Amino acid sequence: MIRSVVVLMIGFVLSGCQARSSNATEGLPIVMWHGMGDTCCFPFSLGGFKSFLEGDLGVYVKSVEIGNSIVTDFKSGYLIHPNRQVEEVCRQLGEDPKLANGYNAIGFSQGGQFLRAIAQRCPAPKMNNLITLGGQHQGVFGLPDCPSLSSKTCEYFRQLLNYAAYARWVQDYLVQATYWHDPLNEYVYKESSTFLADINNERTVNETYIENLQSLNKFVMVKFTKDKIVQPIESQWFGYYKPGQDRDIQKLEESDLFLKNRLGLQEMHQRNKLVFLECEGNHLQFTKDWFKTNIYPFL
Repeated sequence: MIRSVVVLMIGFVLSGCQARSSNATEGLPIVMWHGMGDTCCFPFSLGGFKSFLEGDLGVYVKSVEIGNSIVTDFKSGYLIHPNRQVEEVCRQLGEDPKLANGYNAIGFSQGGQFLRAIAQRCPAPKMNNLITLGGQHQGVFGLPDCPSLSSKTCEYFRQLLNYAAYARWVQDYLVQATYWHDPLNEYVYKESSTFLADINNERTVNETYIENLQSLNKFVMVKFTKDKIVQPIESQWFGYYKPGQDRDIQKLEESDLFLKNRLGLQEMHQRNKLVFLECEGNHLQFTKDWFKTNIYPFL
C-alpha cells in the first residue's frame, strides 16, 4: 500500500522530468487536493510536499482533508461523492481566515477536477491560479490501476465501471463513476453523470460556472506524457476521444465543449489564461526542480 502511494500518487523525488530554470517568489497561500489512493497528510506523500512548499516558499499551505480522520480522507478518494466533498471543502475554505485574501490551488490527479469544481461553484475566497497535475477534465474511459487498493478490489471497481457506471447506485457509491466518460454512449454519459457532466456544462449551460472559471488569473494543466493511470492521457488537457469510438483523439479546440463555448474556454484561450504544460513521466512523476521551474511562476 505504501509503495503504491509513494510511487503513483506523488512521485516528485523519483521522476526524470527535467527542469529549465528556477524562479520563485513569495505569493499567496496554497490549497492542495490529493488524488485517489492518497490523503492530505501522509509524510511520504502530500504531507511531505506540503512541508517542502511551506519551507521553500514561506507561504501557508492547506492540504485538503475530507472528514475528521486520515482513514475517512483516504476512503473519500473512492467512496464519498465529489459533490459532497466539494461542498465540505468550500465550507472549509470559507472558514479559514488565512485564505481570506485569496489563494492558489494545486490539484493532484482527480483532485484537479475537484478543485475546478471549487473554482466554478465556490467563488469565495477567491482562487487566483488553478494548477492541475494529471487531472481528468474530460473524464476517463478505463481504470488500469487503483493506487493503494488490492488487485481484487480494483478489479471489482473496474467491473462496476465497465458494466454499470451510470446506474444511480454506482454513481452514488464510486467516485470514479462520476467522471466516467463513455465515448460510445455520449448521451447516457451526459444524462447520467452526477459530477463531470455538470461541471462541464454538458446538460445545461450554467453561466455562473463560466463567470467563476473565467475569473481565474491562470488555469494551468499539466499532462504526463507517459501516464499509465489516466485513459486517455489527453483528458489532462481537456482532450478526449471523438464521439462514437474510443481510438481517435480530438483536442480541446476540436471539441463541442470548446466550439460551442459551453464552459467559456474560448475567451480564456484568447486571453492567454489557459496554460498547457507537459511532463515526460508517468502519472504524477516529477522532480522538485521541474516543479520549481514550471509551477513556481504561478505560485
